[in-house]
Amino acid sequence: MKQTKTLKVRVRDKHAAQLNRMARSVNFCWNYLNELSSRAIRERGLFLSAYDLHPYTKGAGKELGLHSQTLQCIAAEYATRRKQFKKSRLSWRKSGGVRRSLGWIPVNTGAAKWKNGQVFHNGSYFKIWDSYGLSNYKFRSASFNEDARGRWYFNVVVDADIKPSLGQGAVGIDLGLKDIATCSNGEKLENSRFYRGMEEKLAIAQRSHNKKRTRAIHAQIANRRKDALHKFSRRLVNQYGEIIVGDVSSQKLVKTKMAKSVLDAGWGQLKTMLEYKCDHAGIVFKEVREAYTTRACSACGSLSGPQGVNGLRLRDWECVACGARHDRYLLYQLSSPHSIQRSLYC
Repeated sequence: MKQTKTLKVRVRDKHAAQLNRMARSVNFCWNYLNELSSRAIRERGLFLSAYDLHPYTKGAGKELGLHSQTLQCIAAEYATRRKQFKKSRLSWRKSGGVRRSLGWIPVNTGAAKWKNGQVFHNGSYFKIWDSYGLSNYKFRSASFNEDARGRWYFNVVVDADIKPSLGQGAVGIDLGLKDIATCSNGEKLENSRFYRGMEEKLAIAQRSHNKKRTRAIHAQIANRRKDALHKFSRRLVNQYGEIIVGDVSSQKLVKTKMAKSVLDAGWGQLKTMLEYKCDHAGIVFKEVREAYTTRACSACGSLSGPQGVNGLRLRDWECVACGARHDRYLLYQLSSPHSIQRSLYC
């Protein structure tokens, strides 16, 4: 069975200057299309599609140092984002200054390929740290992307052979703050390893206005979080045939006093990983409603648990209807979708 998969590899730093020049040309082309589309809407009431924008950039690839298909990708991406955000003019892409846009160079299908142990694009070879064996894949669409530290990466979509998961049974996942995830089998993913241990170093770098060191610490925190979430999600996908997670929304909770802890937990990133990994492995992924699950008994379903703000202090409780005992943040049975426990106030 084949599935589309995006592979991300690091580009050698010696190519940064060339990629930066190409990224500035991409920004110039984007801003030109932005102004052109805005004037067409304002003066003629006409929304230019990607097909309408192509003639205005035809032949400019040589002058800008870009592949001709890259210009087409920029036009297509601009038309897509304008429609998505429902705006007559999008934000400008800035090549300099404090709020400059991170580098982005889109690559169309067939415009990049593996040649002589390197990535060949637009007449140039780019050396990378090949951790996936790219010679075994046929490139589809791709892009060069820059991160906040000025490092460049090559992201390419490929067709990969996916083996179905042999996992059996179901597991429920409770998303929280003290523990990022608590599974119904008793396994927990603690939150202390990501940000809390780096707060002091980050504060020192920020007070000394050392921007380079601050960016490096932020990247280290993000890498730690991503590594732990990848390992945790992969372990569950390999072990189970059905994964159920609560629908707690990080976008809503970032507007509260818990914003710092919510963002550090990375709930959205974990859900995304579980969703696409379950899809690739051919197993079931469900996101269920969490209303009243803090009070609901997983054995009989009655709402006999503690309620209100004061009730949140109770870590364990006993159901008055059936006598089953429950840990507030750990569920021992997975008898229904309502048996996902909620833990937002750890």
